[in-house]
Amino acid sequence: MENRIKNSVSDQSEKSFQAGFVAIIGKPNAGKSTLMNALVGEKLAIITPKAQTTRHRITGILNGDTYQIVFSDTPGVIRPKYKLQESMMKYVGTAIQDADVIVLVADVDEQFPEEELLSMIPSKKIPVILAMNKSDMSGKEKIDKRIEEISSKIKVQKSYAISALQKKGLEDLLDGILSYVPEGPPYFDQDMLTDRPERFFVAEIIREQIFLKFEEEIPYGTEVSILEFKDLGERVHIEAEIHTERRNHKGILIGKNGAGIKSIGTAAREDIQKLLDKPVHLNLYVRVAEKWKNSPRYLKGFGY
Repeated sequence: MENRIKNSVSDQSEKSFQAGFVAIIGKPNAGKSTLMNALVGEKLAIITPKAQTTRHRITGILNGDTYQIVFSDTPGVIRPKYKLQESMMKYVGTAIQDADVIVLVADVDEQFPEEELLSMIPSKKIPVILAMNKSDMSGKEKIDKRIEEISSKIKVQKSYAISALQKKGLEDLLDGILSYVPEGPPYFDQDMLTDRPERFFVAEIIREQIFLKFEEEIPYGTEVSILEFKDLGERVHIEAEIHTERRNHKGILIGKNGAGIKSIGTAAREDIQKLLDKPVHLNLYVRVAEKWKNSPRYLKGFGY
């Protein structure tokens, strides 16, 4: 992918610099986070098999010699049932408002469209590129039928059959995006990958492990906050708190003799050390925060 980007840049050497914002939107579990990670070349957004893993708008910056694309990975579009989900849908809305290009990610096998997603596509002239994901698992006839179905509901400028997981079709998709990115100076320093701080990604890594290790409603009722983040030079000391909305879930998260919380901490620490590139000492605590998903005070404290 990096070589393809470099080749694309050399082909555009006579052009002025391009810089713009690209909103990646779609239904839950369509592969938006996987796509952004693949395009940027780094794991910035957490990925799990469960729907609605992404709760924030996460920025990934792709820098080339003649362009800068600022991708926004967004939560899957749903009809909100509580204040947390209302905040999540606001992130989608602001990403669309800021966008020069919209990439609509759709799963070949999903039921589409839904009114919630259709209503978020703006009537103003922002080009929409359709990325038909997971196309490696379907035949051309089915893919073409799905593209035709979606294009009949939403004005689509370009469409591409891709596999974000297998990194197939991304070169053509990137070229399509660049064809709509306006000319202008970069928005961020060209050595930046994201505008989010390390603390944010540490909390996300811990939350990812909760999604991977626990079933049913437990991951959806938890949030992670960083109490302390100290870079001591040779190592980093981190204190983090897992908030759960139900008292009985606290015991499940901790586990018998602390086995649950130890399992989360061990796996999370490995990924955090890769992120920070140094040894990490991680302490985790579990706290009950009843009805936090509907509490403006809690949500504000968690960064929503």
